[in-house]
Amino acid sequence: MAGSLNKVMLIGNLGADPVIRQTQDGKRLAQLSLATSESWKDKSTGEKKEKTSWHRIVIFNDGLAGVVESYLKKGSKIFVEGQLQTRKYNDANGVEKYTTEVVLGNYNGNLTMLDSRGAGDSSLSSEPEMNQDMQQSSAPDDLDIDDEIPF
Repeated sequence: MAGSLNKVMLIGNLGADPVIRQTQDGKRLAQLSLATSESWKDKSTGEKKEKTSWHRIVIFNDGLAGVVESYLKKGSKIFVEGQLQTRKYNDANGVEKYTTEVVLGNYNGNLTMLDSRGAGDSSLSSEPEMNQDMQQSSAPDDLDIDDEIPF
């Protein structure tokens, strides 16, 4: 097999409000903490068990970071698709450490909000408000809908 693939897809809930930061060139980036859970029934005891895994998500797309800042909060359910990336850093004591993150870049990531319309703040609805013309409950008087259908 030629080539390789680095792709991660996760569905989960945010464990904290998103953290929005600015890069040196003024673009926004978002950092998310995403929880994914799996549950099963223990065969020996019959007890329901659950395991939660935590994932660090970093979004380098300025527009997507703006959407995250405006619409996501702790508890929001999302789908993310990105790439795994491990980076090295030094902690406050100068100790070299590594962290692995799911990275959504400018062209290689996807984020979908999965919460139902009524689950969040109603002011954050993605559906446009209906104006008075669209709210009419009956057809206009000049519309003749008694025509016979030719089939």
